[in-house]
Amino acid sequence: MKTLKILLFVSFIILFTTLSFAIDNDHKPYHKFVVVLDAGHGGHDPGNLGNGFKEKDIALKIVLDIGKELEKNPNIKVVYTRKTDVFVDLFERGKIANKANADLFVSVHCNSHNSSAHGTETFVLGTHRNQTNFEVAKKENSVIFLENDYESKYAGFDPNSPESVIGLTLAQEEYLDQSIRLAKAIQNNFTTTLKRTDRGVKQAGFIVLHQTVMPSVLVETGFLTYRDEGRYLNSQKGQKEIASSIADAIIEYKKSLDQNVGEDIFEEEEAQQEAISHATADESNIIFRVQIAAGSRKIETKPYNFKTLEDISREQEGNLYKYYYGSTHSYDEVTKLEEIAKSKGYKSSFIVAFKDGKRISLADALKTSAN
Repeated sequence: MKTLKILLFVSFIILFTTLSFAIDNDHKPYHKFVVVLDAGHGGHDPGNLGNGFKEKDIALKIVLDIGKELEKNPNIKVVYTRKTDVFVDLFERGKIANKANADLFVSVHCNSHNSSAHGTETFVLGTHRNQTNFEVAKKENSVIFLENDYESKYAGFDPNSPESVIGLTLAQEEYLDQSIRLAKAIQNNFTTTLKRTDRGVKQAGFIVLHQTVMPSVLVETGFLTYRDEGRYLNSQKGQKEIASSIADAIIEYKKSLDQNVGEDIFEEEEAQQEAISHATADESNIIFRVQIAAGSRKIETKPYNFKTLEDISREQEGNLYKYYYGSTHSYDEVTKLEEIAKSKGYKSSFIVAFKDGKRISLADALKTSAN
């Protein structure tokens, strides 16, 4: 009897060890796609009060509804900058997103104007194209005056100065293409599904976007000062419809990242990891590549994963992997590579430039390149 108990115990240990080994090897840690949702204003900052509606309350309800939709997806993790009626510094909102190593930052607001203006618009960080865009950013940025010690936090930034805005754009430049992609998806859902008036995708200098180091957008869901739109946004129906449109756009954006590397992809095993190839810079130190994809998965850089394209390299930025085709000092040559990539199905591919291994704007590269 004693021998039988010992045998059973040993068998149990062997079985447990085997199962543990199988679980460890078959279920490697998977990085969830992290989305930070930011409800504008809050606490002693009500936002705009067009027609008696409160921006802070509407933005929060929309954000919570977006979160509920996204949390149904097991591959998405949602982080909130606030879930209740509290005031959160713009500086702190960015810190929350950066600490979470977020893949996306989405800030939700409601607009206002002293006219009959109405409709939705989604902003990415950039230099304001006109006075109207500047005024929108100025209203949102003025929140810093409600914060303690804002002078030191924002290094003398003046929301009322157009010149101050220009300095904000540099940090987000490398994420601009992804930010625009998400912004377009959001606006498309608003106009095609909800039939809202489309005011477009725009650029302006929002501090809350500047604080983040990932693709980021600020959504103006409509004008509370336009009575019909204000009533819609203040209604449960309107909030859920707006939230659903934004959530669907985020899921669409994630899907486009994950699927842009081809139909049949093979994730790279640890033993097969390759060093990313870097071309030796010539006297100009400028390298041009074609960015064809970006996603949260680390994919082996083999032709069968990239529609037979060769000379694929990969770089990691936070939790995002970017995939590049080709590497050349010649701008003429890289334009030919871009045409090849697009002919293979990478319609959204684009040219990027590096100097001494660091990403720079294409405009600066063309100025300094010997081409």
